[in-house]
Amino acid sequence: MEAKASLKYARVGAQKARLVADLVRGKKVDYALKTLSFMNQKSAELFKKLIESAVANAEFKKTIDVERLIVKTIYVDQGPSLKRFRPRAQGRAFGVKKKTSHLNVVLEEK
Repeated sequence: MEAKASLKYARVGAQKARLVADLVRGKKVDYALKTLSFMNQKSAELFKKLIESAVANAEFKKTIDVERLIVKTIYVDQGPSLKRFRPRAQGRAFGVKKKTSHLNVVLEEK
């Protein structure tokens, strides 16, 4: 059985979030949570909450042994960019893209 959780429109770049996702892919859930709790990236906290949510979803199903869960798949999709403008010298304006991501986690019983 599988347990899923997703977070849409997270205010973190997809490329930066993928670096964190690669570290916990295929690991046991308790090891992944310990690893993420000591990381200093913004996306690590988001993934930690997302994995905890997927574990809660697994407990709710009551057909999955929570102690034997592993991170089956964890992936990041790029979301829409928020377009903003930054004032510059002599009345000019430069565009700034604030990127968003869609984070997805699937846990499986081993």
